[in-house]
This record gives sequence, C-alpha cells and structure tokens, in this order.
Amino acid sequence: MIKTKYKCDVLVCGAGCAGLGAALAAARGGAKTILIERAGFAGGIITGVGLPFFDGIAHISDGSIMNRGIGFELFARMTGLDVKTTHLKTHNPVINNTERFKLLTDEMLLSEGDRMKLLYHSVVADVRVSVDRIQTVYVANKAGLVEINPLMIVDCTGDADVAFFADVPTEKKSELQPMTLHFRIGNVHLKSDSRQKCREALEQAHARGDLPMFYGPGISTNFGKNEVYMHATRVPADGSDPEDLTRAEIQGRKDSWAIYEAWKKDVPGFEDSYFMMNYPYIGVRETRRIIGHYVLSENDIVETKPFDDSIATGCWYLDQHPNKATPGAAQVVEKIQPDPYDIPYRALVARKVENLLVAGRCHSATQLAASSTRVTVTAMAMGEAAGTAAAMAAKKKISAIELNGTDVRAQLKSRGAGPIG
Repeated sequence: MIKTKYKCDVLVCGAGCAGLGAALAAARGGAKTILIERAGFAGGIITGVGLPFFDGIAHISDGSIMNRGIGFELFARMTGLDVKTTHLKTHNPVINNTERFKLLTDEMLLSEGDRMKLLYHSVVADVRVSVDRIQTVYVANKAGLVEINPLMIVDCTGDADVAFFADVPTEKKSELQPMTLHFRIGNVHLKSDSRQKCREALEQAHARGDLPMFYGPGISTNFGKNEVYMHATRVPADGSDPEDLTRAEIQGRKDSWAIYEAWKKDVPGFEDSYFMMNYPYIGVRETRRIIGHYVLSENDIVETKPFDDSIATGCWYLDQHPNKATPGAAQVVEKIQPDPYDIPYRALVARKVENLLVAGRCHSATQLAASSTRVTVTAMAMGEAAGTAAAMAAKKKISAIELNGTDVRAQLKSRGAGPIG
C-alpha cells in the first residue's frame, strides 16, 4: 500500500551533475521542485564516484570558459574564483575536497526553501503513463513505495530509468564503455620515477593475471601531498543490469586492491602506504540513451553544426574508453578534439510522452557523441537547460516539445547561462 504521496511542478530524478543543474534551475524558475537521489548526498560522479575534475568548463586551447551557469557557480564557490573570470589555467580544473562539495550542494539546494524538497536514499521504481503523459513516478525509499505526481519530469538518472520505465524510445549498444572504480592511497612518498615504476608494476600484474584490465595510470595528488588519488581500474559491464552492476562493483574492489598491493610491493615510496578507501559507487560511462527529437552525432560535434535551439556548449574531446588494458593512456586511438559545439534543446526532449526531459549522459546522442557530452560541467549545463525548460513548461501548462528551444536559450541567457556566442 502506498502511504506517501507528493505533487510538484517539476520532479528531478538523480542529483548528480545534471540533476544538480536541473533542480536548482527549476526551483530558481519558480517551480515547486522535488529532487530524488539514490545516495545520501548530491554530486554524482564528483562525490559518489570521486572524480574532482570539472571537465567541460573551459576549452583546451586557451582555457576560455565555455559554461558560465550553475556549473561555473559551483566551481567558483568551491575555489574562491572571481565570478568575472574569463579564462582558467587549465581546461579541466579540479576541486581539492569532494566532501566539502557535498556540503556546498546541500547548502545550495536547501537555500531554495519551500520550492525544493530533497529525498535522498530514494530511487525510481516505476512510472504510470496515461495516454501521452507520465502521470505518476513511483519512488522506493524507507517509506516504501512513494507516489509522486509531477507536471514535468527531468530524468537525470544517467541510465534513463524514467524514460525506460515509460517505454520511451532508448538505445543501448551491445558493447558499452567500461566502468571505473576510483580509490585513494595514503602515506605515499612519490619520487621522480614513481609514475614510470607504477606503470611497470601494473603491466607486470596484468601479465601475471592479477589485474584483468587497467589504463594509465594517471597518478594524482589532488587531495594531499602524500596521498594518491586513482582512477585506473577498467571493468566491462552494463550498469543498467543489476546483476552485472553488482559484479562490476565486486571486480572493481578486487582490481583496486590488486593495484595497491602491486605498488606497495614493487614501487619505492609505497612501502609504508595504506589503502584509504574506494568511493561508494563505481563510475559508469554509458548505458541507455534516449532517442529524442534530435540525436546529436559525432559529425555534428566535429563539424560544429550550429543549432538555433542550442542550450549548452560542449568542448570535451571524443572520449571513448575501450574494453582492454591500455598502459600509459586512456585510449589507443587518435584523440579528436573539436572546437566548441552546440547541444540542441531537442536532444533533451523525449519522444512518446510529452512531459519528460532528459539530461546528462543519457540524453539523445550517438555513442561517440555522448563520449564528449557526458562530462561533468557539460552535464550540469544540460541539466540547467532541462530544469529551466521544465519550469517554463509547467508554468505555461504545455509539453516539452511545444516549448520553443529558442525561448529556453533566451531564458538561460537572461541568467548568464546557456551556450557561448
């Protein structure tokens, strides 16, 4: 029996990078907003997976800022950056504390007051569709099955769960990019040749069969001088399949420990190190994507195709990870770095149901195109656009596709957000 029911203007499912942008934008647009999240905190890949990089915030050529919306606001508040800044020293800057990022996201979400209701530890379980609208989203949490009846929904689950449950057209390739579990090692004293020796030790572990796959490794000391932060594991799996996801998490923990043991045994500077932590969730690069009213392609990106309804600017390279070991690098193919490109509003609008928008890595794009658009700040920008559009549509009582993308773009511009140019 369902004992708890809610109504709202906008329901945002998932509080990762895209969901943060969507929920804050919807509430700031005056919509009564509910944000649900499976974890006990927001932040997604930054906090749950541990990636501190704000990829997609600036262009690789000169560090010029590509996204000045909520993603830039979050980065500026974490780093003390002047809001008038136009260029960064690097195209993929980092924050130095993912725990403090949890506090910041809580603060910003709660600052929206009565317009924002947070439900952490909550996941989408099913939906009820009537004709061409999602009437109800069923959420599982400690109250049991909770019924939420929204006017508009923004699916930021990463796996397009809401869209999938609603029978919206989606696609999922037979071969998906591998997953990565991030981890940290303490009391490390790096030497001039440590990075080379770390790579050699992993190649030996791979040859022995102790480590099925890995990439890099790119040794980082973002969180402390004598602390190593790593994302080097590589686990082929389907994150939208619960059994496969379980297997991937188990394999990821096994592989991260194998990396630690190889370094502690064979790499000078790791003799007195200790394994600090695996992050709570394995990082998933891709699963389902919707087939929306426009499918963004790699050709659109490489050719920088302009769109009148552009709502965000992408600038990351085509970042497709292979399902094999790649010592010394993340990919083995030539890196394709596009100029800044448009992401159209129609690529966020689902087919078949009229009140669903989708943002983040599960938006409407080809597999290769999504390898560029999926990164942190680009996802935040798409989420901000989707949340803005959802609030506008709810207020006007129209469908997502009836809303003109150029009007969404204009609204974003009025807030100092949206695409460059």
